Amino acid sequence: MPSELETAMESLINVFHRYAIKTGKDGFALTRRQLKELMENELCTFLQSQKDPAAVDKIMKDLDSNCDGHVDFEEFVSLVVGLSIACEHCYQNKMMQAKK
Repeated sequence: MPSELETAMESLINVFHRYAIKTGKDGFALTRRQLKELMENELCTFLQSQKDPAAVDKIMKDLDSNCDGHVDFEEFVSLVVGLSIACEHCYQNKMMQAKK
């Protein structure tokens, strides 16, 4: 039986591939349209908190480190890691507030 972390990793991979398109012989990636759809469906709270209507375009530009117009899995994971770190900071702040 997979651990909680293994299940979370599998879920991350499954979500990516639910939206990704085949980009070559072995590659899968997200176009801007797929990234926007993924974020609207899977990160809707985050996306709604963004006041900038060009947020997806800016995120796409930041994530696309090789400037190929696609976000591959490694680039996508950097978004998830960044958001996870930000959420963990919020969690720590809430824990500190609760102790006061």
